[in-house]
Amino acid sequence: MPFTHPRDSGYTRVPTTFASQASLGLSSSAFDLEQNITAGDSRAGLDEAGTQEVMEIMRTENVNFDEARLRRHNRNLARNGIDPTGMPLDAKAVTRL
Repeated sequence: MPFTHPRDSGYTRVPTTFASQASLGLSSSAFDLEQNITAGDSRAGLDEAGTQEVMEIMRTENVNFDEARLRRHNRNLARNGIDPTGMPLDAKAVTRL
């Protein structure tokens, strides 16, 4: 099997620092990475899997960062049987006593 360079395979390296993530538009007034950058936060930045998923949603669905985060969040809720309001989708779930 011939070698395929990541650049040719559609692979995109996920940025791993707050500064590089903010420079790609992965920040907003509702989710401000600038505070982390200004404070000299030494953590590794946003989680790689979530960052990749948000970037993919932004690219394929042509939405901004906040909308992509919301769509990812709602999909995660749905995968876990929870509607967008936070209520369980299971009819047998006890939500009040």
